[in-house]
Amino acid sequence: MNGWLLAAGITAFGVAAAHIVGGHRDVVLPLLSCGLADGPKRVLHAVWHMVSADLALSAAALVYLALADDTSATGLMAWFVAVHFVAYAVAFLVVTLSVGWPKPLLRLPQWILLLPVAVLTVVGAA
Repeated sequence: MNGWLLAAGITAFGVAAAHIVGGHRDVVLPLLSCGLADGPKRVLHAVWHMVSADLALSAAALVYLALADDTSATGLMAWFVAVHFVAYAVAFLVVTLSVGWPKPLLRLPQWILLLPVAVLTVVGAA
């Protein structure tokens, strides 16, 4: 068993839960009640659900990799998930830093949840 990947998977499940619960309240409800045209509104809502599924499936994959016997594909899959979470974190950092908000790192704090999963996964894959 790979303890680092298990820690990454458990953390990723927490991230998925925070995304689903917090995102529904802070993102989805305001999105659905805003004056945005119906087409873009529904696309953004679908993307939120897609990310929810992606986060949950990534967490499950990390737990599976942690408990599975090492195979040649285990490391490659772990690296894929690590890069995946780095990409998510970078996307939030780039967007929040490009707006010009005061205290920008706290305006879209999702990167704070995503980056630890990436780091734990990198350590577990190495």
